[in-house]
Amino acid sequence: MATVLAVSGSPSATSRTTRLLRHVGAQLTEQGHQVRTLDVRDLPAEALLHADTRHPAIARAVELVAEAEGVVIGTPVYKAAYSGLLKTLLDLLPQYALAGKTVLPLATGGSTAHVLAVDYALRPVLASMGATHITQGWFVLDRDISVREDGLTVLERETDVLLQPMVDGFSQALRLRAEAVLAARP
Repeated sequence: MATVLAVSGSPSATSRTTRLLRHVGAQLTEQGHQVRTLDVRDLPAEALLHADTRHPAIARAVELVAEAEGVVIGTPVYKAAYSGLLKTLLDLLPQYALAGKTVLPLATGGSTAHVLAVDYALRPVLASMGATHITQGWFVLDRDISVREDGLTVLERETDVLLQPMVDGFSQALRLRAEAVLAARP
């Protein structure tokens, strides 16, 4: 199946956004996709802020995006928009870094007042980067993401049920894209 890059734009080491991405990544792995992760907070701050694409860690992040057929972008919502940390990564990527890729945008936040950030803040920048297909995104309330004592991430049941069609739709879009590419080969 497809290679998927799960990008967390959260600055927090105990991020619910990252936990959500790992949960979605596990579902995609179960569906046969190869999932890689990129936590932007782990990139060297100085190289990231200076858009130093020659720095090995930044160059590797750019490579991971280029190699992926699908990208899951996760961000906490701050002030009705995606995180500044995610913005720094998106700004240093080539203009059309998402061309030919299927993208699933996800966001987390403390209030339903930020639900529209997925469609009005994140989706336009992904489209401007040439994403071939941006699937239906989803917003998850922070309170609906918890961690069991064994470290496993658990979504509130209704949230998990509502998120599943988004993950399945993304997976299906990846499959259809792969089939179209194979059919176009001589």
